[in-house]
Amino acid sequence: MDLQKLNVKLFVEQPNSVPLTDFIEIFHSWIQATDGVYHDVADYSHMQAGPGIVLVASAAHVSIDESGNRRGLVFSQKARLTGSNQEKLRAVLRAALENCRKLEAEPALRGKLRFAANEAVISLNDRLLGVNSPESFDEIKGDVETVVRQLFGGAQVSLERDGDARQRLSVHVKTSASTDLTQALNNLSRN
Repeated sequence: MDLQKLNVKLFVEQPNSVPLTDFIEIFHSWIQATDGVYHDVADYSHMQAGPGIVLVASAAHVSIDESGNRRGLVFSQKARLTGSNQEKLRAVLRAALENCRKLEAEPALRGKLRFAANEAVISLNDRLLGVNSPESFDEIKGDVETVVRQLFGGAQVSLERDGDARQRLSVHVKTSASTDLTQALNNLSRN
C-alpha cells in the first residue's frame, strides 16, 4: 500500500486549559505571518466532539480537533508524498510535532498548552486506499511500528486498530516511556 493522505493526531495534556475559540486568532496570525502557505480558518467550535478549529492550506491542514472527545492537534497531509512508507510516516509525524511545538511557543499560550508526545493516532484519510480491515492494518503495521518505535526512542509500543469498519483506517499508538516533543523530533531525525 502506497501511504498517502496521512493524518496524525497528538493529544493535549490538559484539554480544557485553553478555550477552543482562542485558536482562531492564533491561526489567523499564522496566515498573516506566511506568504500564502495558509488560506483560511474554519470554526467548528459549535460542534461537540467535532473538528474544532481548522487552519486551511493547500498542502496540509492543521486543526485543534476534539473528535473522540479528546482535544489534540491534527496534521492532515493533502499533498502527494514521495519516498518509502516509513519516510512518509516520518515526514507527517515530524510536521505534526513541529506544529505542536509552534503552538506551545505561542506567546498567548505559553505555559497553558502542552502536548503529550507518548501517544498518537495515525489515520489514512482515503477509504479507497486503505479500507479499515484487519488485512489493511496488517499491510501497514510493520512500517507504522518501525517508525513509532523510532519516534518513542526504541521504547515498547502498542498499536491498536480502530475496529469500527465505518471509520477510516486508524492506528492508535502509545508508549509508557516518558518523552517530550523535542526528544520525539530528535528521535525521528536519527535515520
